[in-house]
Amino acid sequence: MNKLLVIIPDRITEVVKKGEYQPNYYNPGDLFDEVHLLLTNDDQPEIASIQHTVGRAKLYIHNHPDDLNLVAKHNRLLTPFRLKAWARRGVEMARRIAPDMIRCHGVDWNTYLASRINAALGIPYVVSIHINLDENPVRRFKGDNLTPEQARQNAFYEYLETEALKRALLVMPVYKPILPYLARKGIQQVEVCYNILDGSNLKQKLDYRIDGPARLLYVGRLFAEKDPSNIIRAVAGMPDVHYTIVGDGPLRPKLEELVRQLDVGDRVTFRPVVFNTELCRMLSEYDLFVIHTEYFEISKSLLEALLAGLPVVMNARHGQPVPELQNGIVKLVADTVEDYGKAIRELLASEDRRAALGRGAYRKAQEEYAPAVTERKVVNIYKSILEAHD
Repeated sequence: MNKLLVIIPDRITEVVKKGEYQPNYYNPGDLFDEVHLLLTNDDQPEIASIQHTVGRAKLYIHNHPDDLNLVAKHNRLLTPFRLKAWARRGVEMARRIAPDMIRCHGVDWNTYLASRINAALGIPYVVSIHINLDENPVRRFKGDNLTPEQARQNAFYEYLETEALKRALLVMPVYKPILPYLARKGIQQVEVCYNILDGSNLKQKLDYRIDGPARLLYVGRLFAEKDPSNIIRAVAGMPDVHYTIVGDGPLRPKLEELVRQLDVGDRVTFRPVVFNTELCRMLSEYDLFVIHTEYFEISKSLLEALLAGLPVVMNARHGQPVPELQNGIVKLVADTVEDYGKAIRELLASEDRRAALGRGAYRKAQEEYAPAVTERKVVNIYKSILEAHD
């Protein structure tokens, strides 16, 4: 009987509400008979709501909440001892579960716990990283003029991240922009493994003709680094264009006010929540995928659009460019009303241009990002670990 322990910091209940989970997310290839989810928080999701994420496996949920009080404590020399003391209960939980391997999502308290389990019990663990923590930190602060409290927090998480990663059998960044962070950390056991997406619901766009108003789509969270304001302003000057914005976040009220000011409420629609299955099915019905992001990434929603063959218009981010987006797979523009407007108009005016961009993206995406390709890669990694464990 193969057992997998997945240690995650996420509050699963919130992810379920957004409909973001896909089948076998935690058990690719149905390799495992038991999957144990260990949450480093106090969330208590209903097993029935996430059973589909482990396929046929028996699912168990455990909790070992992090201790954020440790972050602010003085005397940095005691941090290793405090963290080890926090991890002991989690190590004993793993001892009772006796998994064949551990999978961690993200570099946080969860992966530090995996490192302590590995040190105590020898159980191998792999880590997927979904963001460059230097470019877009979650726990740390950027900037030169930090307060003593911020500097203390940065030092704590720098230590935690390093300890969490250095014992991993393999670190699996989900795109190339994460590699500079791992290089800075001195992590060498690295292999890029793109996100496994929902292959059962993604449909290829086959017809690039436009009948009636053009349909543009945005998918993503709404906050400062992912702000479609200039796209909305560009669309406001195009009477025969409808823009659907899927996603939620702190910027939504401001964007809704902008739509009111521009008097385009009949042509800009907000859909805060769309379950991933529905989203994947509807992608091919749109004419263009038009987004803004300053994140150093290739997001899951962007990959889904590319895999559907949807022509993509997006901004060239400030700073280092995303390697995966430098081969003509998307139309890159400056984040201005004028540049978005020009690119959108040019593509809407030419079926041939839309088809060339969309089909080119589809071909490239199928080679590297197709669910069958990405799942096979992860399954083979898991199999090699299980065989070595036997």
